[in-house]
Amino acid sequence: MKNNRVLITGGAGFIGVAVAKLLVAEGCSVLLFDNLSAQIHGAIPDMSALQSLPRTQVDVMRGDVARDADWTAALENVQTVVHLAAETGTAQSMYEISRYTEINAGGTARLLDHLANHRHDVRKIVLASSRSVYGEGAYRCRRCGPVYPPTRGEDMLRRGEWQPRCPGCKNTIEATATSEAAKTAPASVYAATKLAQEHLVRVAAQALGIPAIIYRFQNVYGEGQSLKNPYTGILSIFSNQLRLGKTIQLYEDGEESRDFVHVSDVARAVGLAITSDSAEGTTLNVGSGQPTSVREIALLLADRFGVRTPPVISGQYRLGDVRHGYADLTSLRACLQFTPLISLDEGLTRFVEWVKTQPEEPDRLDRATRELVARGLMPGHLSADIAHETSGTADAILNKNVRDDLQDESPDQRAAYAQSKRASV
Repeated sequence: MKNNRVLITGGAGFIGVAVAKLLVAEGCSVLLFDNLSAQIHGAIPDMSALQSLPRTQVDVMRGDVARDADWTAALENVQTVVHLAAETGTAQSMYEISRYTEINAGGTARLLDHLANHRHDVRKIVLASSRSVYGEGAYRCRRCGPVYPPTRGEDMLRRGEWQPRCPGCKNTIEATATSEAAKTAPASVYAATKLAQEHLVRVAAQALGIPAIIYRFQNVYGEGQSLKNPYTGILSIFSNQLRLGKTIQLYEDGEESRDFVHVSDVARAVGLAITSDSAEGTTLNVGSGQPTSVREIALLLADRFGVRTPPVISGQYRLGDVRHGYADLTSLRACLQFTPLISLDEGLTRFVEWVKTQPEEPDRLDRATRELVARGLMPGHLSADIAHETSGTADAILNKNVRDDLQDESPDQRAAYAQSKRASV
């Protein structure tokens, strides 16, 4: 890896920092390219996670993947691009469609456009995609065999029918590990933009003769992840609620499941993609390969925070959410001899110990819920106060969200953040 300059887009995020730590230990020079979004990093960005990185090997550039000039500056003397930058909120993507498309698909297109039309030194691209491209993913029906159920509709969710059924015989089905050969069926705008990224990189990189590896990350968690963002990262959301003495409200029946993979394992996988030639041109799942229910995650976190109040099944739901999903890692093991090292038990303990060292964050989930209800994307079983608050205009909801977010911030921080949110809604 030595003498390799690596550009990490979204580099100030917790995945980017974990990758950077691994790369500098191997002698790489790294450029962290990030827009330092207020939603993730705060109105005045918290850069403390970068302090452990050696300044002699790591540069930081604040920029926007949607601007050509920023790509021109970022790509100078770069041999490898690790493209992590993306807007990542599944629910938020359903009403901030233009922004998600511009950043995720458009930002990737601008990267590839630069590589197609300018001199450069790039010899490899590693793209972070998402398991969300599978939609509901793979299931097995006793009668029909392997099946891929369609996105759950609002009528089904309103009736409390959480579990997908066989698209053929309509019988009950069981979730199975989803392989890279599975049908892709995005259920959200976010997922659609991630699949668009894949297609752009796959086609353009081949035409340009640049080896590319596409990773479909499962639910990545770990030390350093944003505790501010209410749109993604249920471990952060639940941790904030537990620290504030709030009862966790579980969507649906709490039995929806996800594949939680620790950030250090994801960083290792990225490192292998950079150093090995065996995965070039492939699309690979990166996860733990094990499903864990959201209810179980809530209980495990509560235990580590010393909270005895059990979570509550709310029956609420969000359009665009999938029921189950976990990765088949067969191809990843075959290509890169990769096996996750951090168990969920160890990873959660490490995560919670880190959270306890961080300042308490306000619970911003109500803000996100208000926005979803106001737009008809979360019509189920609302508390009276939230239902009342969503009766105003979009501007009124925005103003309340800004007030809630910045109640403990300075006047300058409030003004900066309010301006940033007006630009994004």
